Amino acid sequence: MLQQTFNEMIKKSIKPFLAEHGFTKKGLSFTRKTEKLIYIIQFQKSSGNSADHVMFYVNCSIYSTELAQIQGKEALNDPQEVDCHFRARIGELTRSAPDRYEITSDRNMEQLTDDLLLHLNEVIRYFQTMTSARDIVDYYTSGPYLHLGEESFQWLLQSNDIAAAQQYLQALREKHGEETRWAIFEKKYRAIFQKYGIAFDMNK
Repeated sequence: MLQQTFNEMIKKSIKPFLAEHGFTKKGLSFTRKTEKLIYIIQFQKSSGNSADHVMFYVNCSIYSTELAQIQGKEALNDPQEVDCHFRARIGELTRSAPDRYEITSDRNMEQLTDDLLLHLNEVIRYFQTMTSARDIVDYYTSGPYLHLGEESFQWLLQSNDIAAAQQYLQALREKHGEETRWAIFEKKYRAIFQKYGIAFDMNK
């Protein structure tokens, strides 16, 4: 019964709302395509659901054809969430959203739906600030995050933004340099700098 409640919410409220913003539905994924980026909002049901308790997550992702090329991969027309270069749960993009949503027999579905639509609207506004591969790179370099590190360095060095690449390298070194695994990442990053003929200077 609660699974039907979830399905009805997707059909009657979520699908029309996202359709207004250019998203098309396939299964529990909603996709909007531009020339170089593909935006995906995916509803992921929990494996622990039961007849009287339905939980789901909302994954927000962006796929970049340019970053796929840097990875040496063929650009995908219909990428899955796992293929995307930018990946985040909805709670990472809007602080008002929970880590997961829950439907129970006594849950006020009108309030849940209103809250979810509000959170999705904030995601769409966030997506509007991510309009290029460089925006994705900037997100991970500003962290600084190890995720997408190799692609980010290649993007920056291809763009001749050496200062940004060196700043990212130093930030990663300060954040992760004491970890045992850092030697592995440093070796990979050194090879990328050498590929583009740029001095690998950890002191800059």
